[in-house]
Amino acid sequence: MAELPPDHELIPQLLAGDETTFVQLVKAYHGLMVHLAKAIIGEAIAEEVVQDAWMAAIKALPKFERRSSLKTWILRIVSNCAKSRLRHESRTVNFDDMGNALGELPPQNFKNDGHWQLAPHVWNKDTPDALLASQELKQCIDTAISTLSVPQQAILALRDMHGLSMEEICKVLEVSESNARVLLHRARSHVRLAIDKYQSAEIQ
Repeated sequence: MAELPPDHELIPQLLAGDETTFVQLVKAYHGLMVHLAKAIIGEAIAEEVVQDAWMAAIKALPKFERRSSLKTWILRIVSNCAKSRLRHESRTVNFDDMGNALGELPPQNFKNDGHWQLAPHVWNKDTPDALLASQELKQCIDTAISTLSVPQQAILALRDMHGLSMEEICKVLEVSESNARVLLHRARSHVRLAIDKYQSAEIQ
């Protein structure tokens, strides 16, 4: 897939109605948008939420003030559309409140760069790639992620699965950086401890 042009070239092309550019944009961002929507609203209506977000983005593009990247702006629209559906279903989730409720980060688990201070239980496979090839382990990880709170799932998806910066994530989800880091820490710990438990059971 061809790399998207920079925003200062991309946005005028979109505003001019360039269909090829729009197709490139959809190919570049649609999967990430669906992943974010699933994390917030669930799989059943994620595609519907993303379609609504595309329509909203197209309509609002002429008023885009470029205070963030186009990618961040589009993802924020997805987030807002998904949160709106949650409110409509009386399932309101406050991302900042969730972070506050979790308390301080235990200092022994992670370094400042996000890596573990203390490694989880020794894995009985040769490489991480071999581990990920295990369907049982994949199911374990999927199950662990599915039991995370909505904010934790969203932040884990954006940071660890799609590589967004913390600054971008805070703009997309409208959450403070301190709470974003708490949520990410808790999500990572939950998943890694689930992996550790799986491996411990497997070698017994």
